[in-house]
Amino acid sequence: MAMDLDKFDRRILAVIQKDARRPAELIGTEIGLSASAVQRRIARMRDEAVITAEVAVVDPISVGRPLTMIVDVEVERERPELLASLKQWIAAEPVIQEAWYVTGAGDYVLIVVARDVDDFDALMQRMMGENANVRRFQTRVALSTLKRGVLVPMDQPAS
Repeated sequence: MAMDLDKFDRRILAVIQKDARRPAELIGTEIGLSASAVQRRIARMRDEAVITAEVAVVDPISVGRPLTMIVDVEVERERPELLASLKQWIAAEPVIQEAWYVTGAGDYVLIVVARDVDDFDALMQRMMGENANVRRFQTRVALSTLKRGVLVPMDQPAS
């Protein structure tokens, strides 16, 4: 169930999605609340799992992962236990940045960062070898990054 967020909560979220280290005093000045009110609201949104993490966004190229691949994965059967096993495998792979269970031709879309083609190939060989339910995969290489992020728009909901 979604938490009721007022305009102040949404404005706080808009600010901290761009800079989670921004002091509550500055946020409060910007949106018209005291620093303690901002801190209480942030604490409540953490408790209610509206805020699920506060992380550093790292440039993959700077840490030796210049290759981004978009992988469509198709499974043989959609039996719950087989899907659960594949989901666990995907969740445990640190180079898989995002994973989406989707409609359409494939069943999953994965975003993978790799050092090089050999690194990526080794991952796909492991995926196929350790997950007999994977029928096939199709890979697209990202030539450049136009946009990357996890910011959620903070528009006011329709009433």
